[in-house]
Amino acid sequence: MAIEDDVLVIGGGLAGTTAALAATERDGDVQVRLVSYKQSTLRHASGLIDVLGYTPAGDGPLVDPFDALEGLPDGHPYERVGSEAVRDALEFFDDIAGDAYDGAHTDANALVPTHGGTVKPTARYPVSTAAGLASDDRDALLVGFETVPDFEAPLAASHLEAAGVPFEACGVTVQFPGIARDDAKITRYAHLLDHDESVETAAGETTARDALTETVRSHLEGESRVGFPAILGDEHADAVRADLADRLGVDVFEVPMGPPSLPGMRLEDRLYDALEERGVRVTTGVPVVDYETDAGETAPNGLDRIDHVVVDRNGSEIPHRADQYVLATGGLVGKGVRSERERVFEPIFDCHVPHAADRYDWFVDDVFGDQPYARFGLPVDRDLRPLDASDEPEFSNLRAAGAVLGGYDFAAEKSGAGVSLATGYVAGRRAASEGER
Repeated sequence: MAIEDDVLVIGGGLAGTTAALAATERDGDVQVRLVSYKQSTLRHASGLIDVLGYTPAGDGPLVDPFDALEGLPDGHPYERVGSEAVRDALEFFDDIAGDAYDGAHTDANALVPTHGGTVKPTARYPVSTAAGLASDDRDALLVGFETVPDFEAPLAASHLEAAGVPFEACGVTVQFPGIARDDAKITRYAHLLDHDESVETAAGETTARDALTETVRSHLEGESRVGFPAILGDEHADAVRADLADRLGVDVFEVPMGPPSLPGMRLEDRLYDALEERGVRVTTGVPVVDYETDAGETAPNGLDRIDHVVVDRNGSEIPHRADQYVLATGGLVGKGVRSERERVFEPIFDCHVPHAADRYDWFVDDVFGDQPYARFGLPVDRDLRPLDASDEPEFSNLRAAGAVLGGYDFAAEKSGAGVSLATGYVAGRRAASEGER
C-alpha cells in the first residue's frame, strides 16, 4: 500500500522547506510530506537571504533589487513568478524567521562583509551580522583564529578597505581559548562559548568567554565594533554575543563563513521546527528512485499525471502517492541536475534540461567567464511546471522550485536564496490549492 498525502515535496533545502510550509499556509487541512535524501544544503549556506545583488549583465551591486526584477529575461525564475510573489515570499520568511533576522524594514539591499573580505548585497541577514554592515562608518576590528584558517582576518580587513568601505578595518589572528587543533568542528567552538566552559590559559584556568575577552581586549585600539567568524554559540548564540559585547564594551558581530556554516544550521533548525509545528511529515535519508504515471489516464488538459513515486528506504522500495508534487532537489551542485558526457538531465522524472548538443559548448575557457552550465536547469511555465522540449508541461501535477530551475546564474547574480524562497513559496501554495482531497 502506498503512503498517501495531498502534497509531496522532494528536497529538504530552502526551496523544499519553504514549499512545504507554504502548502500548509494555503490550507491547513492539506496533508503535506517532505522527503529528502541527503543532509540539507542549508548547513553549507551562509544564512544570508539574497534576492538579487547583480543583474544577469553584471551590473551592481544593486541598491534596490526590486527595481531590476521587471527587466529580467524571459525564463528567469523571477520572471516566471513575478515581483509580487517575491515580496510575498519575503514576508512569509519574515514571519518564520521572527527576530532572528533583520532587513524586513526596507526594500534596499544591505551590504554584508563576508569571510573573504568581499561585500555581499543581501535582503535579509541574521541579527548576528547586523552590527557589521559595510554601510556603517564605525571602525571595525576583525578577529580570526589560528585554528580557523578559512577566515584570515588581516587579509579580509585589507580587502574591505580596498573595496572602499567607509570605515577603517583592522585584522588580527589569535589563539582560540581551549582549542589547539585545526580540525575541531565549528560546533566545538560554539559549544565552548554556549556553556562558557573552563579552559586552560597561560595565566591559569578560566572560562572560555573570559579568556576570549582578555585576548581581544588587548588588540582593541578605539574600534567600536568587533567581528568574529560565525562561531559565537549555537543554542545560546544571542546570549554569547551579548555577553562578549558587554565585556568588551563594543558591538560584536559575526562574519558569514563558508561551509559548514553555523548561521545555516541555525536557519535549518528554525525551518524544521516550523515544519514540525505545522504538522508537515518529514522523512529524511531516503532517495526517490522512480515514479509511475496513471496507467492509460491523463489529466483533463491531456497531460500525463504522476500517480506515485518510489522511495528507497534501507533497500525497501516504498511507494508514496500524492495529488501534487514539488521537485526541489537542487542544481548541479546538489545533484538535482546531473550531467554525463552526452547529456544533461534531471534524474528522478527525467525532465528536460536544455543544453547544447556538443558538451564543449557547455563551458567557456575563461574560468571567470559567463559559463553556460551555470544556467542549466528545468525550464518552467508560469505555474512552475517543468516544460519538455516542445515547451509543453511534462506532467500536470509536478512543480519545480529552487536551484533545480534553469535560466539564471545564482552565483553571479547573488540570487540563490531569493529564488528558492519565491519559487518554493509559489510552488507550495499552488500545489496545496490543487491537492485538497
